[in-house]
Amino acid sequence: MDNWPESVERVAAFLVAHGAEARIEELSQDTATAADAAEAVGAEQAAIVKSLVAICDGSPVVALVPGDRRADLAKVARAAGAAEARIARAAEVEEFTGFTPGAVAPFPLPKVTAMLVENTLLAQELVWIGAGSTRHLAVLPAAELVRLTKARPADLVEV
Repeated sequence: MDNWPESVERVAAFLVAHGAEARIEELSQDTATAADAAEAVGAEQAAIVKSLVAICDGSPVVALVPGDRRADLAKVARAAGAAEARIARAAEVEEFTGFTPGAVAPFPLPKVTAMLVENTLLAQELVWIGAGSTRHLAVLPAAELVRLTKARPADLVEV
């Protein structure tokens, strides 16, 4: 944990405080896209978790979706109990999550009102999540991700 960015230290502290079964890895290249992340860690894109920040009826919601799929905003809105959803602008992502776009970790997110997780991610044994920077990822069991985020499983992706 030498000289990790503050945002990564925040994620690491959350994992320790919650007794998480997880490991953070520092990578030599940026992993701002799911394809980059999958290549960097040698995983399928389906095991890469995108933390998508959506604004649902004015409230910030994070949808955790597999890296090989696209979120369906109508499904995200429905799962959040909202009439409509849109992708958060970069400034909103930082305001509501404390992370920069491309480096959003699914925790800690005190300003996010709801966490949703795509059903198909639950079938993955291990998943890779953003850990606060584009060069840091964490790996953990899918069930542990759900426990830590308290995310509600839902159908969130395009068919």
